[in-house]
Amino acid sequence: MNMGDTPRILVVDDAPEIRKIVSMTLVDNGFEVDTANDGEEMLKAMNGRDFDLVVLDLVLPGEDGLSLCRRLRAASSIPIVMLTGRGDDTDRIVGLEMGADDYLVKPFNPRELLARVRAVLRRSGEQAFGEPEGKEGVLKFEGWNLDLVRRKLRSPEDKDIELTAAEFDLLAVFARRAKRVLSRDQLLDLTKGRNASPFDRTIDVQLSRLRRKLEKDPRNPALIKTVRGVGYIFACDVVEL
Repeated sequence: MNMGDTPRILVVDDAPEIRKIVSMTLVDNGFEVDTANDGEEMLKAMNGRDFDLVVLDLVLPGEDGLSLCRRLRAASSIPIVMLTGRGDDTDRIVGLEMGADDYLVKPFNPRELLARVRAVLRRSGEQAFGEPEGKEGVLKFEGWNLDLVRRKLRSPEDKDIELTAAEFDLLAVFARRAKRVLSRDQLLDLTKGRNASPFDRTIDVQLSRLRRKLEKDPRNPALIKTVRGVGYIFACDVVEL
């Protein structure tokens, strides 16, 4: 995070009305904001000061957002939230593969953008401005309740579901990163850290067991879906209670 107390966001979009909406939403909620119309302006802005996160449009004049995302990720670990008018899953997945941390389709609710920005900053190790640290509660999805403190899972039928420690950790990783594609290597790193081996197959076993416990049809999963050639995605909405 920059040296000041207030996170600074760079908004890159060629549509003046989008820049205005995003900027006003973030400024009204305690962020400092700079804007850029295209990739050239973005790079000039970033050459002059430090930012904590970039909100980056996919379709820009000149160099497009995917190319800029790839360049940013090659040079730094700055968090990136991509915006696009395209709702196609392929575009979203490609954006995530290029290194974006999250993806929002236009038209969007400004409050959702704010929530996404805060969540990405929190995931990247930065405290989201104005939010308490160390918040651990209950994650609710499709009638399920995952208690992160008591390490309990309750079904929509209000029954306790037995999970091993490894299965719980894997489900918590998915639920905290809902709608985000995670590769097998990322899942290994997030659940086992530096102890993970590239030949470790435990993720496959845990995933299969979780699907049997969560899914109505484990062979055609609706919650933890496979993104062929990329990884897995927790496909439902998650609310923190």
